[in-house]
Amino acid sequence: MSKKEISSGAEKAENLTRKKSNTKANKAKKNAKPAVKNTANKKPEKTAAKAEKKVKAAKQVSEKKLKKQKEREQKKLKAAKLKVERRQARLEKRLQHRQKRLEAIAAFKQKAAERREKRRERRDMLKQETKEARIQRKKEERAAKVEARVAKHKAAVAERQAKREHALKVKAEKRAANKEKQKTPGFGGWLAAVISLGVTSLALGTMLTFGWMNMNGMQADMASVHTQSLYELNSIVDNLDTNLSKARVSNSSNDQVRILSDIAVESEMAEVILERLPVDTQLTQNMTSFVNKMGDSAQSMLYAVANGKKLTASQKASLEYMYDMNLEMKRVLNELTATASAKDMLKAMKGKECNISASFGNLENNTIETPKEIHDGPFSDSIKKVSAKNLEALEEINATRAEELAAKYFEDYNLTNVRCTGETVAEQLECYNLILETNDGEMMAQLSKKGGKVVMFNSYKDCNSKNFSVERCIDIAQDFLDDLGFDDMKPVWTSENGTTCNLNFAYEDDDVVFYPDMIKVKVCEERGIVTGMEGISYVLNHIDRNAGKAKISESQAKSAVSPLVEIKASRLTVIPFEDNEALAYEFYGNYGDQTYYVYIDAKTGEEIQIFTVIGTAQGKALM
Repeated sequence: MSKKEISSGAEKAENLTRKKSNTKANKAKKNAKPAVKNTANKKPEKTAAKAEKKVKAAKQVSEKKLKKQKEREQKKLKAAKLKVERRQARLEKRLQHRQKRLEAIAAFKQKAAERREKRRERRDMLKQETKEARIQRKKEERAAKVEARVAKHKAAVAERQAKREHALKVKAEKRAANKEKQKTPGFGGWLAAVISLGVTSLALGTMLTFGWMNMNGMQADMASVHTQSLYELNSIVDNLDTNLSKARVSNSSNDQVRILSDIAVESEMAEVILERLPVDTQLTQNMTSFVNKMGDSAQSMLYAVANGKKLTASQKASLEYMYDMNLEMKRVLNELTATASAKDMLKAMKGKECNISASFGNLENNTIETPKEIHDGPFSDSIKKVSAKNLEALEEINATRAEELAAKYFEDYNLTNVRCTGETVAEQLECYNLILETNDGEMMAQLSKKGGKVVMFNSYKDCNSKNFSVERCIDIAQDFLDDLGFDDMKPVWTSENGTTCNLNFAYEDDDVVFYPDMIKVKVCEERGIVTGMEGISYVLNHIDRNAGKAKISESQAKSAVSPLVEIKASRLTVIPFEDNEALAYEFYGNYGDQTYYVYIDAKTGEEIQIFTVIGTAQGKALM
């Protein structure tokens, strides 16, 4: 082998070894180069800032963790507290429930002990009570229940009436407020001076148009109120139909008391609504009279049943009659409410012919007839004349004088104030309305403008017990009329309704009773004072007049009476007859269990009137 080849191979090996070493060194240098470069180039400040940032971030994380930990602890505390409160509330509720239960048990034991004591007292009382006392006690208990039921119904009626009046008052106030808001504002002096005549005329026309529209609105409101009253009347008549149909067939005294009390109250409500409707009184006179008598008849039957008595054949016949008449009223009113419109009501308000006036006219003329039966005395509702001749020559008083006279007439009632609230017309008699205030409440009276005569008086305080006899009540009423200047008045009829005595007085002259000159008086049997008086018949009819002389004797007149009637008493009377007055003999007697009044013309000897009395248990004639 040549030297050249040997050296060449060694060189190659050496070169290869050197190359590998260089490659490794380069690699190591390459790897170490960046680190040496980064370390050399980074500034000390940046490194410290970065470290501080890391420390700050770590601190924030730690604070957040601490805050969340605190929130979790607070939630746990709150939940624990709420849990304790709920547990405490449950415990308190259990304690309250337990306490109530113990109180209920104690109250039950107390009531049981009271019941045992009452039963023991009742047994002792029954052992000592006689049969007559027991019967009387039961009658009084039944009467007390009846009075309580009637009082409850009347209170409900009064409450409903008060609500209706309040609603009407509120509507009137709203209308007045709206009218005040809508008034045309005035103009200033300088502006009025420069307004032309044409603009003034236009403003005047606008005001007149507004006034017309406002008046129409008020009329529409009133028509709505009257329509509602018509619907109420229809509903009441429907209820009366139901109760009257029950009363016809009921044999239970408890049911009869309930039904008859409902009829009495509903009749009173119907009468009030009839007087409120915008219909001529001539078209509702018979209907109002029928409803009034129906209520009084029901009340009379009610007290008879409450006292343990059975309804008589006449009273049952009255129920049949009332049912038939009310059924026809129901039919007409149902048709009327279904067909009447707002225009009809507006026409009725203006007094024009319409469906409403026609329906009431048909009822008045063709259907409703008041039966010739009396419950509160003969001719108690007869008002024939339309002018007070006895007052024509008297001086007309003013409101101040009316207040002075009322204070004088009723000075025994311990009045605290008297005030005149306005004027009214009763049967074409002009009167002042007065409120009489006392410590016990208010009373109401009406005095005629001519002469200042008392036409009506009413006190609203109830009577709850009986302390005065009928005879004493008659004396009290007689003194009351004497103090008011009504002389020569004779009591002709008396009736009792619970704790009130109702009396009719008629003018008497030369032993002749003048029934047209009648005054009704109501006396409270608890306090022994007059609580009501109605003298419109007397004021309208009373004049100094000669009754005339009878052309036949009393015995001749008696022969004209049916022999079936057992006559008990008689007297000479003047009665209203065919829009006039007639001198007649009055005969009072019985046939069977029925009481009759028969009137024989004292000049011709003919029978001109006959009445049958209902509710004889509460009413009787005073001969």
